[in-house]
Amino acid sequence: MLERLRAIDWGDDAAAYEHANSRALLMREYLRRTASWAKAYDAEASWPFLDIAQLVAPEVEIAPDVAAELEEALTGVAPSSLKRTCRAAVRWAALGESGVELPADLPEGPYEPLLAMFERGGGYFVEEFIDLNGAMVRLGTVESNLAASPFLTLAPAILDALDAEGDITYYAKISDGYPRSNPRGIVRRRIDDGQTYDEAFTRNLRWEPTEYLRLYELGHNEVDHVEISAVEAARFIESAITKLTATG
Repeated sequence: MLERLRAIDWGDDAAAYEHANSRALLMREYLRRTASWAKAYDAEASWPFLDIAQLVAPEVEIAPDVAAELEEALTGVAPSSLKRTCRAAVRWAALGESGVELPADLPEGPYEPLLAMFERGGGYFVEEFIDLNGAMVRLGTVESNLAASPFLTLAPAILDALDAEGDITYYAKISDGYPRSNPRGIVRRRIDDGQTYDEAFTRNLRWEPTEYLRLYELGHNEVDHVEISAVEAARFIESAITKLTATG
């Protein structure tokens, strides 16, 4: 865990903008997971940048030499809540090695989405929103984050597929036998600098231009579609990658 933190480029603004969409999804998933832990341990006042290991097993400590190296690695890192979560992530790793039994009904890896977000463009700043340097995420409350849809797909290939310029709307192609939860395919419409780009996620495991939405608007509607969230799009992409790499 310490090595992962050492490898992060906290000032990589270019990566933050390139991965703005996936970083926002990762931050939202971190908020959701930690909301569950905060609720379970009556720690709502400390949410969202809290030390979960301290709540679960305060007797588990980071080894002194690791703690010293961690503080050195965090020199110059801001804000203070970011440092706090990094320390908490290392303590969580120590907890995992301690053999302490964890509650089975709470989300695993509460810090993994945040670490993946760090690795895709550095940290954040908290103002009225959580500023990810390329995306803004509303903090919300413990209760509102508990109600959020889980985002469990943290693989880099899937996160990369969600990153693109412009305002994006996803659609699932549905028909008999292909419901929203298992569509025939997905397409997206991106609007960037006034230009519209329609793309489908293809068997080549990438987004490629498609005429589907334009033809549908002209009345060629043999296959219907429904708007879906980025979380649902990620599930489809993960399923497609799993199926096609297994058979290819």
